[in-house]
Amino acid sequence: MTLLTLTGICKNFIQGEIQVRALKDINLEVDEGEFAALVGPSGSGKTTLLNIIGGLDAPSSGEAHLNGTDITRLKEAQLSDFRLFQLGFIFQAYNLVPVLSALENVELIMVLQGRPAAERRARAEHYLDLVGLGNVMQRRPSALSGGQQQRVAVARALACGPRLVLADEPTANLDSENASALLDIMYKLSREQKTTFIFSTHDPRVMERAERLIKLRDGRIESDEVVAQPGHAALA
Repeated sequence: MTLLTLTGICKNFIQGEIQVRALKDINLEVDEGEFAALVGPSGSGKTTLLNIIGGLDAPSSGEAHLNGTDITRLKEAQLSDFRLFQLGFIFQAYNLVPVLSALENVELIMVLQGRPAAERRARAEHYLDLVGLGNVMQRRPSALSGGQQQRVAVARALACGPRLVLADEPTANLDSENASALLDIMYKLSREQKTTFIFSTHDPRVMERAERLIKLRDGRIESDEVVAQPGHAALA
């Protein structure tokens, strides 16, 4: 089933007196449960496209349909609610609240969703266990390693029950061991829960595990390739 459809997406920025075309006529479909990566050199438009998919930025023209809703037509309050219930975000900088424990950080979005306290506590504990942090869930971010903080961010993104998780360079600050473990966890959860993942990355470790590589160059889709075959790293 198609979860995401982008039609004619363009994005222009004004820098001084110059108009920069960051995205040029992007057309893309992503199915439910895909584990896909947006790849390409710096300045190719990866993060801009990810932000438009997530409703964090608006296109200059075109439509973005997510789970049947054209998010480009939503008012800000509607868009905020849509992101809250439909999307999970994993950022390079983690974006954890420093005064909250790992458990409380994972619960936070579910508080905003209005879930009962017992339910959000149970879900937060479950997802922290899944990412291997069951024994440190009461620690604050400052008492966690970079790899552990990124795992908290993954647990937070998944605990709210999103249809789509968007991850912007999630392995950039991690060593090879932590990056590999994190990607294995995300892939396992995507298979078990049919959650769609879209990464923005130039990390070969992410590309090796992605089932689909969507290559951008100069704001256009240069190639779009399904790469998962028997024996591919993502299927190991």
